[in-house]
Amino acid sequence: MQEETTQKTIALAIKTSKLTASVLQKAMKMYLEHQKHKQPSHGKIPVKKLVGQGEGAKSIEVTDSNIKSFERVARKYNVDFAVKKDKTTEPPKYLVFFKGKDADVIAQAFKEFVKVNEKKQQRPSLRQKLKGLQKIVAQNKNRERSREKNKDRGQSL
Repeated sequence: MQEETTQKTIALAIKTSKLTASVLQKAMKMYLEHQKHKQPSHGKIPVKKLVGQGEGAKSIEVTDSNIKSFERVARKYNVDFAVKKDKTTEPPKYLVFFKGKDADVIAQAFKEFVKVNEKKQQRPSLRQKLKGLQKIVAQNKNRERSREKNKDRGQSL
């Protein structure tokens, strides 16, 4: 499974009368050249690259350790951003850098991020649910044991 995700496959459609190594080589060069000029994908990028784009970078401080869910939301909004962990504070804070022109989009992404996190915090954790179910099962077992003891007492009398 790991091999499948790390290897990429490309398909080339070539019109030629005879497929030779030189024709295949030219096609691959054309493909690679096309890939260089392709639009960059949006998402998490290094701070250095973000600042180097020359569009001015702004930052927002995030204290939530669940920064991965923010990354998912930011990619959904096609925003270039960089995350830097500030280890000088306890608990550590995260600085999210983004382009100045994306301020409105980032604000919307943060709204969605906060909304999703609030929903997650409101619902009980799976461990809490399991503890509650364990208590219920233990109570039911105790009731059945007491019923069996009462039946045994009733038969022995």
